[in-house]
Amino acid sequence: MQSLSTSNRILILIAALLIIPSYFTPLWQISLWAPQYPEGLNMKIWIDHLSGNVDQINGVNHYIGMNHIGDEMFPEFTYLIYVIGVLTALGIVAFLIGKRWSLYSFFGLMALFGLAVLVDMYRWGYQYGHNLDPKAAIKVEGMSYQPPLIGYKELLNFLAYSGPDTGSWILIGGVVLLLIAIIRDRMEKSAL
Repeated sequence: MQSLSTSNRILILIAALLIIPSYFTPLWQISLWAPQYPEGLNMKIWIDHLSGNVDQINGVNHYIGMNHIGDEMFPEFTYLIYVIGVLTALGIVAFLIGKRWSLYSFFGLMALFGLAVLVDMYRWGYQYGHNLDPKAAIKVEGMSYQPPLIGYKELLNFLAYSGPDTGSWILIGGVVLLLIAIIRDRMEKSAL
């Protein structure tokens, strides 16, 4: 089993430690702008709760029949803190092991975690935007209100944005460090 260079092991450790800020920073954001809300409405999704203009967004969404947004609609909030803790611990274990397979395994886990989060966010957005109350005050035939997974989308007179927030950008930075370690490892091994 091939050992990693000290610098690549340090990159693994930094990537693992970069997971920790996700406990203290918002991971995702959804923003809405409209003529009546030129300053915008913003909802932040943290590891275990929501913050921002959630009540105002609920007020607007009520008219088109969308469900009430609340912490209780995200079962992920009950276990995500543990998943993040396990990922951090596995990253530290990968650093301590210091073998090529540990780097690739940790990178694979982080990539799978990121993919799972995106799939979960899409699933939530789809259900939220398509399961509308048939008794809603405003109905537009054939219209769904699924927020974009990443990027911008027009929903009636609103411009909606959805995307990573501070915590996710830090996590992405950690994954980039792992990718750099993989590239450096391949370059080091091919130079031998």
